[in-house]
Amino acid sequence: MKFTEGPRANGGFFFDLLKTVYLSKEIFMAARISITRKEHFNAAHRLFRSDFSDEQNLEVFGKCSNPLWHGHNYTLFVTVCGETDPETGFVINLKILSKLIRELVIEKVDHKNINLEVDFMKGRLASTENLAIGIWEVLEIPVVSYGAKLEKITLYETENNFVEYYGK
Repeated sequence: MKFTEGPRANGGFFFDLLKTVYLSKEIFMAARISITRKEHFNAAHRLFRSDFSDEQNLEVFGKCSNPLWHGHNYTLFVTVCGETDPETGFVINLKILSKLIRELVIEKVDHKNINLEVDFMKGRLASTENLAIGIWEVLEIPVVSYGAKLEKITLYETENNFVEYYGK
């Protein structure tokens, strides 16, 4: 039975409240659909501060401060949300999202030294946290231009360590 039918269709305060909550939930749920694209890349980096001694860097950053660099096999998840297009049923065409990620992120970081070769990481400590923020900043406006909203960047540095960034 629908809320607009039956003997209690105009059944008072509690019924009206329940109807409002139910209808709000439907609207909220429709607006919260998300889709995620998964990508992989390999990159080297070094966690260090030039104003620290080698000993201080080793104390703070551990093996990740190795002066000869080290690398990771990263896994990147880019999650976008929005309303589905009535013509396609898509929040965003995954071919377009994949192309954006590939051209704006993967081609810039894959088999590169994050500290030295990645333009959007210039002037930043090459932590996974800062890399996730940089990826967000690179993708946010292009994703919006296709009618979606960037919801989350998830970046796995190892199988045990990952970062989730939701924007500002």
